[in-house]
Amino acid sequence: MKNVLVLGGTGFVGAPVCEMLLRQGWQVTVPSRQLSNAETLHRSLPEAHLLELDVHDETALAQALAGQQAVVNLVAILHGTAGAFEKVHVDLPHKLARACGAAGVRQMVHLSALGADSVQPQSAPSMYLRSKGQGEAVLLRAAGCVGQQGGFDLTVLRPSVIFGVRDKFLNVFAQLQKVLPVMPLAGATTRFQPVWVQDVASAVVRSLERTDIASAPDVPLVLELCGPDVFTLRELVQLSARLSGIRGGRGRPVLALPGWLGRWQATLMELAPGEPLMSRDNLDSMRIDNVASGKVPGLSCLGISATALLPIASAYLDPKQFGLVPGLPT
Repeated sequence: MKNVLVLGGTGFVGAPVCEMLLRQGWQVTVPSRQLSNAETLHRSLPEAHLLELDVHDETALAQALAGQQAVVNLVAILHGTAGAFEKVHVDLPHKLARACGAAGVRQMVHLSALGADSVQPQSAPSMYLRSKGQGEAVLLRAAGCVGQQGGFDLTVLRPSVIFGVRDKFLNVFAQLQKVLPVMPLAGATTRFQPVWVQDVASAVVRSLERTDIASAPDVPLVLELCGPDVFTLRELVQLSARLSGIRGGRGRPVLALPGWLGRWQATLMELAPGEPLMSRDNLDSMRIDNVASGKVPGLSCLGISATALLPIASAYLDPKQFGLVPGLPT
């Protein structure tokens, strides 16, 4: 039986990853700070073993890794302070690398982000991307010790924005257009190459089952996970309206905001209660296009054919899901 610890296994990407791993015969353990947060996963995947654990507790993390052949790190945040990004995206990989060494775990798959740069992390435009690059660098240095005490095989996956049934991306654009008369939009011309959540999950699983590790165990694999199509943010907002039937598919007028006004809007969103829809750091990330660089391999390296956005999004952005009647203005 192959054993794997999946950090972030209860999340948007984590749930399909766990489902695929179980189907492939892995014994899956999912840590969660509070088991009540994992009830949905437990109902849908009762075969997964849930473990109450704070992943930032390095001693507990090492104990949880004992007996595991592999670990998957999907833990990430999109909003926060510099300290919060440091804790999740840099300190946790440090702890995870040391815990893997202590427990003898030999393989890791780490979910990073498109635009991260492990060679020059400080060149990235946002705290999010800088911390992602720093976290990659930590793990790449640790993985360079393969064959020595504490080394492990590493695959780093850098996805573009991820879409799927429960995404907080296209669904949010559709919901906003249901209630707003216009769509004020910062970063309207930024380009994205959205990737399907199931393709990302498949990439995680196939990375764990790589057959080339035996021939090249000391070469970490870095992959960019992107879909086949490129869209501007404006086009994605308009597409979400068309598929969900907002104003008969016409959507709301998109008002592209200049940079200064977009930052003012993001500042107000940060002050609102709950998780913000947009932050100033998100805007900083959008200073560069979120598309494949072409400098590293993609999904095809793992034998995965990237899935187009339109057929999948058409299924879950159904007008009926938004209480709308197709063809009628709202």
